Amino acid sequence: MQRTHQLFQQARELIPGGVNSPVRAFKGVGGEPIFFERGEGPYMWDVDGKRYVDYVCSWGPLVAGHADPEVIRRVQETAANGLSFGTPVELEVEMARTLCQHVPSLEMVRLVNSGTEATMSALRLARGFTGRDKIVKFQGNYHGHVDALLAQAGSGALTLGVPGCPGVPESVVADTLTVPFNDIDAVEQCFNEHGNQIAAVIVEPVAGNMNCVPPVPGFLEKLREVCDRTDALLIFDEVMTGFRVGPQCAQGRYGVTPDLTCLGKVVGGGMPVGAFGGRREIMEGLAPVGGVYQAGTLSGNPVTMAAGLATLERITAPGAFEGLEQTTTRVVDGIKERADKAGIPLTTNQAGSMFGLFFTDDAPVTRFEQVKACDLDTFNRFFHAMLEEGVYLAPAAFEAGFVSLAHDETAVQETLDAAERAFARV
Repeated sequence: MQRTHQLFQQARELIPGGVNSPVRAFKGVGGEPIFFERGEGPYMWDVDGKRYVDYVCSWGPLVAGHADPEVIRRVQETAANGLSFGTPVELEVEMARTLCQHVPSLEMVRLVNSGTEATMSALRLARGFTGRDKIVKFQGNYHGHVDALLAQAGSGALTLGVPGCPGVPESVVADTLTVPFNDIDAVEQCFNEHGNQIAAVIVEPVAGNMNCVPPVPGFLEKLREVCDRTDALLIFDEVMTGFRVGPQCAQGRYGVTPDLTCLGKVVGGGMPVGAFGGRREIMEGLAPVGGVYQAGTLSGNPVTMAAGLATLERITAPGAFEGLEQTTTRVVDGIKERADKAGIPLTTNQAGSMFGLFFTDDAPVTRFEQVKACDLDTFNRFFHAMLEEGVYLAPAAFEAGFVSLAHDETAVQETLDAAERAFARV
């Protein structure tokens, strides 16, 4: 790992922490982050030439795998005509049409450049549409680094806006209400106290930033019911779950339709992207039609649209997602079997092609408090053991894993063999 070590030392002198996103750092697991230089199919190679089976998939968007030939071909052809124009292009219309065809809640959509932009803009639109200020978010859910959403939950069922990050004034999160994820009673309490002041509820329908935690039965339905009752808007943050838990996203999988949806990751096929959309009457509140301002110079740029459309064609093809979900189940069940054989407590969650590994015997894992109580030391040892065996997992116990269409039987078997050896050392 000589070259990756040298690059990290150079990066630390030039970039805060040596990384351009904290999630890339190995702070939670110890050691130094690995620098990678290429990927192909289910594999990545680091700058020192070592190959890994990848279960991060660029944190979700590479549902077709690394360097998918069709995605690369479409990107190269589009880039040859220019990277960006700052004007309308045909591909952004095609992307909007594709998203509205596949996502139940979308009648209109606005393209942006990141998931953070999508959630920030959706909340601004919700406040403009309802004329209300308060928003509800859930403990353990992450919606990008928007100031108003960097609020942390304290003890009890409800925490009024408490900044969770230096630099965020208390006044900015004063209208942010934080409720425990998957706690139906806490949701009811929150709306009983603040219902006529709440503009919107924003939720990851499957939490992917406290590892992978699906909704308990009735939770999403309760959110829909209380929003309907109080005229608040329900926003699904599907930046991570979009086209990852089903070809119609989480809202199609669980049968609950939000008012607004935020998308990202898979929609860009590995290029930076975000999108938000919903009912026509709400979306027409955006400038230049309405008074809620939102803008982005590079939004809908043709290269990103080309990568995203090629990827969406792959994952929405007949039978594609079903095969992907079966592969994910084989990975998750296989790791669980090997943990049981080694006598190591492990609970797993799966939602489509997302999965979570929790070093605990407290099953099922449905709450953030359970996630925080997991054995982090054992996870860290397992992470490094898998790394040595050539399997790259997310370098944090609070992040979900992802499987791609390129993960074939060979890659899966390599993973399970590596897990057996890793558990023997943990």
